[in-house]
Amino acid sequence: MAKKPVKYFVVDAFTDVPFKGNPAAVCFLEEEEERSDHWLQAVAAEFNISQTCFLTRIVDSDTSLDSLNATSNPRFRLRWFTPITEVKLCGHATLAAAHTLFSSGLLHTNIIEFVTLSGLLTAKLIPAINISSASNLQNGETDDGFYIELDFPADPVTDFNLDQTSLVSGALIGASIIDIRRTQVTDDLLVVVKSGENVTEVKPQLDAIVKCPGRGIIVSGIAPPGSGFDFYSRFFCPKFGINEDPACGTAHCSLACYWSKKLGKYDLKAYQASPRGAIFNISLDEQNQRVLLRGKAVTVMEGCVLA
Repeated sequence: MAKKPVKYFVVDAFTDVPFKGNPAAVCFLEEEEERSDHWLQAVAAEFNISQTCFLTRIVDSDTSLDSLNATSNPRFRLRWFTPITEVKLCGHATLAAAHTLFSSGLLHTNIIEFVTLSGLLTAKLIPAINISSASNLQNGETDDGFYIELDFPADPVTDFNLDQTSLVSGALIGASIIDIRRTQVTDDLLVVVKSGENVTEVKPQLDAIVKCPGRGIIVSGIAPPGSGFDFYSRFFCPKFGINEDPACGTAHCSLACYWSKKLGKYDLKAYQASPRGAIFNISLDEQNQRVLLRGKAVTVMEGCVLA
């Protein structure tokens, strides 16, 4: 029997300007539908963008998810795939999934819960007026409508083996490195450079980055005066088939921990200085070790996977 077509949307996340931010494909699976992991990975490879995610509605939360404190909020199972592998956590694809659900008109709620490999995650609609930094606008961002707030686990940074500094430096031509840390959860390298301008100047050597320890390399620096941002960043992850991630939510779970201590503040505004550009409003809940990532998104395509 032929499989039903799978509805999908392509959403640009952490922007409200089409063709900016980070694109993610959001695919809806029927509640009873079984698709193999091989098929899921093949679809992600076919889209060939940094993340493709798959949503399945959980109808009876109380029977299967007692350990996750089931509530009356709509709940979906959510999985994320790069073109070459499944990952345990992805910020921009979660934002894209939440945007698609909120904008569909099928859900009459302002909170959605996702059951993932990283536990229970929530997405909430937040009026733009409630975000104190929303008046600092860049790259066409507007202050009308709503943001989506993701509640993610914090990813603190730890010390890095300085014996490998030359390896990292060789992978980032033009980087004026002032600090290197390692993230505890995602196992990325956080390379801090002298300025936001230097972040944009770095020339990544992808073959060399693959030889560096960890998953990928986050490059970050203090934002230029008058930019309206606290820090800039870029993220390179060729090991997972993502040469440069246009907007990485999980990287900002580490960046929030680092820059909150450096700048002495818990509310931050960040710019990911990829060629597409992306904007993050961030709050760090240090006591509970959670990071609230707030951003916008825009749907740019929709269709069906027929295979």
